[in-house]
Amino acid sequence: MSSEQEVLSGPAAPELLDDRIWVDGCWDFFHHGHAGAMLQARQLGTELYVGVHSDEAILENKGPTVMNLRERLAAVDACRWVTRSVAHAPYVTQLDFISHFGCKYVVHGDDITSDSSGEDCYRFVKAAGRFKVVKRTPSISTTDLVGRMLLCTRTHFIKSLQKTLAGEEGSGTEAERKAEGDAMLARIKQYATDETGNNPGADVYFWSASKASKTEDTEEKGSFRPLLKGHGPKPGQRVVYVDGGFDLFSSGHIEFLRQVILAEEDLAKKEGWYDQQAVNERCGKGADYGPVFVVAGVHDDEVINYWKGVNYPIMNIYERGLCVLQCRYVNAVIFGAPFAPIKSYLTSSPWGTPDTVYHGPTSFMPLSYDPYSAPKEMGIFQEIPRHEFQDVNAGTIVQRIMKSRDLYEERQRKKGMKAVGEAEHRQREVLEEEQRLKEEKMASAT
Repeated sequence: MSSEQEVLSGPAAPELLDDRIWVDGCWDFFHHGHAGAMLQARQLGTELYVGVHSDEAILENKGPTVMNLRERLAAVDACRWVTRSVAHAPYVTQLDFISHFGCKYVVHGDDITSDSSGEDCYRFVKAAGRFKVVKRTPSISTTDLVGRMLLCTRTHFIKSLQKTLAGEEGSGTEAERKAEGDAMLARIKQYATDETGNNPGADVYFWSASKASKTEDTEEKGSFRPLLKGHGPKPGQRVVYVDGGFDLFSSGHIEFLRQVILAEEDLAKKEGWYDQQAVNERCGKGADYGPVFVVAGVHDDEVINYWKGVNYPIMNIYERGLCVLQCRYVNAVIFGAPFAPIKSYLTSSPWGTPDTVYHGPTSFMPLSYDPYSAPKEMGIFQEIPRHEFQDVNAGTIVQRIMKSRDLYEERQRKKGMKAVGEAEHRQREVLEEEQRLKEEKMASAT
């Protein structure tokens, strides 16, 4: 029995549902363009089923994946607009496969997707009148991100997201900058919606302070400025804080966030959150909800590059922030969060001092001091233990690309992207080696 046949071996849906939407894809190192497709699809119905192609099917039709199937499934399952993921979805979408799950309509972007023979992957559902088109998210794709890694560029960096959204920074004329800023802000609002994709969901704030306070362990209160107001914490919810670069938002980040939720659910269970009386009280006031409100701080581009060098982050703060916003394990985002969450920052939070600051053991950022000394002294720090995807981060993803450079370059050429020569490849190797030596020196000094 093939993997596809095994997926179909379960009971079939009794009928086709107009509001159960199907999308499918590779979803390779998940980015906000993928999330944008899922958001638009979810807005066309009340349920969203997401097919995920196998590594073998993608290799045959497109080229090698950067992330394996388990990693890609983790990313899809974390998207707040997804109802269910379906592994081993056929590369050419089949009517019997989507019908098995009760999905009447298939949604895809307005770009053309072809199989290894050059034929349209959606030809069968189009012929059946069961295909709907949404707009492709501009200026982002897996191919673009691979190009940044191979060419070692920094042109994607954003100096100030606040000023960029206001049209005060960026390329082009004043009118073009204003239009681009308005489009970016509109996208942030879309990604901050709830699980329906139609109502306000996440809180979004900026934190402003000096560069020294953002990059080093410098005590400075700074200031919070609201960008979007969502639901905020609900009665009884604990507020917890996490932070990071979240570059190439991967299974490593996602599993850490999921483990934070599980840790809080375990604590809530001990405190009676799931007792029937408590559940009835919450339901009596509207609907039940979880025990935790997760606030995620996202570091500026210059903060990450200060510590990691080369051309990290591969995704800029806008792109990384959208990835975090679309994640079902996050309820609020702070753009421009400090590398070290100092006491004045934590105690002046718009949601009050967090009950817990969570972090996982990291091997990506070279550290010359303990950035979590403040929450530890406050008695609110908790470390998430190692997990299945602990070692998956931007650095390891870049290494995967570099080790299989020829294969990815062929994939780039198929997409019409500029080929990378030996000089560019060697430059990346030199910069990575220089950064490794710098990190070793920093480690030996601590």
